[in-house]
Amino acid sequence: MPGVASDSGDGALVPFSPEAQVAVVYPLHHGLKPPVCRLSISWSRGNSLRVSVFRPEPSVDDSDDEPGGKVVEVRLGGGGGEISDAHWRRIAYGSVTPFALLQSKKNAALTLSKMSMNSSPYDVDWLEYVIEYSKDINLLLGNPKLPPSPAIDDPKSVLKKGEEPTSLKAAWELLEIFYADKLSQVWLPERLVDWLADYDCLLSGSHSTVHSKLLSFQGELVRLQIVEDYPKYWEIMSSALAVGWLEIVVKMLRLHGSYQLDQLSNRETENGLVEAVAVLISKMPRMRPELESGKLGECFEAKPDFMKAWEKWRAQLNKLELSAFWFQCSHQQTREGLRNMLQIMLGNANSLNTATCNWIELYISHLLYIRPFTTGLESLYSLAQKCIQLKPMAGAHSLMGLIIGILGENTEVVLAECSRGFGPWMVAHAIELLTAGSDHAEVLLHQEGLNLGGISLEELHRLVYAQVLSSHALTWQIAPIYLTSCMKQGMGLLEISLSKQPVQHNHLLLKNIEICRLYDLDSISSSIMKIAGVYHWKHGRKGSGVFWLQQARDEVRLNRIAQQLFDSVGKTISDESFKQWEGLIQLLGSESKTVGGLEFLHKYRDFKKSLQQVCDGKTTDAAQQAVESLISLMKNPSTPQRFWLPLLHDSLKLLNWQERPLLNVSQTNLLLNKLQELSLARLRPDFIEADLPPEGLSSIRLALATNLGRAFLEE
Repeated sequence: MPGVASDSGDGALVPFSPEAQVAVVYPLHHGLKPPVCRLSISWSRGNSLRVSVFRPEPSVDDSDDEPGGKVVEVRLGGGGGEISDAHWRRIAYGSVTPFALLQSKKNAALTLSKMSMNSSPYDVDWLEYVIEYSKDINLLLGNPKLPPSPAIDDPKSVLKKGEEPTSLKAAWELLEIFYADKLSQVWLPERLVDWLADYDCLLSGSHSTVHSKLLSFQGELVRLQIVEDYPKYWEIMSSALAVGWLEIVVKMLRLHGSYQLDQLSNRETENGLVEAVAVLISKMPRMRPELESGKLGECFEAKPDFMKAWEKWRAQLNKLELSAFWFQCSHQQTREGLRNMLQIMLGNANSLNTATCNWIELYISHLLYIRPFTTGLESLYSLAQKCIQLKPMAGAHSLMGLIIGILGENTEVVLAECSRGFGPWMVAHAIELLTAGSDHAEVLLHQEGLNLGGISLEELHRLVYAQVLSSHALTWQIAPIYLTSCMKQGMGLLEISLSKQPVQHNHLLLKNIEICRLYDLDSISSSIMKIAGVYHWKHGRKGSGVFWLQQARDEVRLNRIAQQLFDSVGKTISDESFKQWEGLIQLLGSESKTVGGLEFLHKYRDFKKSLQQVCDGKTTDAAQQAVESLISLMKNPSTPQRFWLPLLHDSLKLLNWQERPLLNVSQTNLLLNKLQELSLARLRPDFIEADLPPEGLSSIRLALATNLGRAFLEE
């Protein structure tokens, strides 16, 4: 059982006995024609295996259009076959709000209990919160809808066909009955009658049940003319009566031939006995607050009133049983069938045993007719063991194991059955019901164990469920709700989970960052944005890469990008080359402090814009502004030497301005000195020659000399 160390001392959480394991066979429906040459098996999402099936490579002359392989998923474990993956995801998303709301109320209750020095944060109000939580989850799991009632009721329609229920909902209602809804403990037998009426059909697939017998008989009923002559008619009515389905029994009794108009005069006594039994059934006292529409019986909320009505009703049953009218009833099947039904209502154990199909039906019949005053869980487990011995079930069913664990008040068994039959979702959410309804369960689930790494069983099961959510691309974003409720290891695992989410899709990346913001994980958010920036940069999306690195304030990588950008632009400073990088230069901004890099690129961008205005035919003022940008670039120490000649070559139009010299003497001398420095720099081995036309340098010298002469004359 979970949380209990094995006797072998190896620290295992679940005791393991190799000889007790039974091999489980999972069908593999791949639909490929034989032969199959190879299988590849890997883990898929959740508790599923991905099996890749391969056929041999087709020959050249093979005209077979059969595919070369197929990939199928095999779900491991039970309880998931009746619920599709899409439905599971709806359940997962729908249960987030009730769970988060209950955790919020729990934290508020804990805070209030610490302030008031109260030893326990749980009180009557808390149980109401748990019931509200349970009702929300129960509604989420499905609300079986019956078809609309026809205008004319078919008298031979015994069962109403509605939406097929699920074992998951049945299990949740069991936990709600026994743990959450403490007020219903006083009418526990009636709650179990309602539960069996809703979910007996789930057992019909593998076991004989009253529901399966009724369903089979309903098909035969249409062909029967005289139903009272058919032994199965009385057998099925006795079975339905044994489990408390009174309205079905009364409806079937009214199909008796003595109710026909042409038979009343001849079968008056027989009809009177049938009607008397039907009236007694419809007047059966029931310990419950109210009945749904269409249900039969008389309700009593107070136990003394119920006991008084029960004794009166039983006296009427005994009186009818001892009546002399039975000797006047000439129809043997009717006489024997009705008296058997009276024996069932009088609590005859042999009759109940004969009428029921399995131990859970026998168990409920005992609670209804032999132990009607049962409240709570008093000696219910011993009664269940007795019924199991009398009516054992051939194969195990997940619901039956769960019921036995609940009746035995064995929290470990309940957890194990929930986990084995219904998966991590069930355990993670059902723990709230267990801890609210059982002090032993609360201690067991909240106790921190050394063999669990210092965490409690409650936290362990939440972590397991969060791991299942994180393994699926459509549910990972709700995993943080459950991880943050784990005080010990939740936040650490949340940081790991968020860090491992893919960053190539922007909508997932934005969702990831939003989750980090909600839980104040600034460092994780910054790390995610850095990863996204590097990923986009490496895959050619340089603008996106720079954006995310800026959001992460990663100055180190931004400076490296700026230097790389500077080096790339530095190879050529032509207009065509620069246009490719201008957007990135603007995106990087001027905050990155790379040496001699980005500052020059920004000033060069401004120079090119001014120069473009001159080329477009702007006024002398625009040309003068371009000259000022040129002088600023040449004076600035961040402008590398290898850019001096290209800058001067781009400025030839400014140097040869026809109206007047745009550069004065000192500015022209500055540019000539730069040319002199370049002549000396050519002697160094690391000098990089500028990519200029062959006559480029001579054109620059001529333009500077001409401008210098004109500047002297101007001054």
